[in-house]
Amino acid sequence: MDLFDDLPPEPDTAPASLGPGALLLRGFVLKEAPELLQAVEAVLQQAPLRHMQTPGGYTMSVATSSCGPLGWVSDPRGYRYAAHDPLSGQAWPDMPAVGLALAQQAAALAGYPQFAPDACLINQYQPGAKLSLHQDRDEQDLSAPIVSLSLGLPAVFLFGTPSRQDRPQRYRLVHGDVVVWGGPSRLAFHGVAPLAEGEHALLGRRRINLTFRQVKRRV
Repeated sequence: MDLFDDLPPEPDTAPASLGPGALLLRGFVLKEAPELLQAVEAVLQQAPLRHMQTPGGYTMSVATSSCGPLGWVSDPRGYRYAAHDPLSGQAWPDMPAVGLALAQQAAALAGYPQFAPDACLINQYQPGAKLSLHQDRDEQDLSAPIVSLSLGLPAVFLFGTPSRQDRPQRYRLVHGDVVVWGGPSRLAFHGVAPLAEGEHALLGRRRINLTFRQVKRRV
């Protein structure tokens, strides 16, 4: 059975509510995708992707890097944000201006006009890679939303509620889609099902996910 066989058909452009405070914006960054990808590749030249280790000793199937004032780090000591790339000891590369602008525009459309991200997590998925259900709760400011941009191969995004007992819904995300979640859904459990085989015109056998986060509380 194909991974998407039991998924309901999705509208091409209409925003979709994923829950209270959560919105799917289809094709929102499609036009800017080539410029955004070029900026991401420049970031990865400075801070290469790597497979991080979880505190439990598991090596993540998703390859990860970061940009902006803070970067997300996982190792046997735990999950945290750091101002320097542990591989190089250098500050993380600057957040691409095009990505920052798009993330803030998407947040505003979803009802979060004050979004000021200080971290952008870059995840690369290849066929078979997945992200287990989890909550994003390493940030100090849980009043700010998460903004997630999808580029490349399609993926099945799992999105539930703040209760692990609730079964998550499944949404097919394609190149150019953006998901924003905050408010009552800020601590919703979410993940990505194993990426299916495929070939994308711009990214080949890859999916790139950019996740913008506001880590520090605004003064």
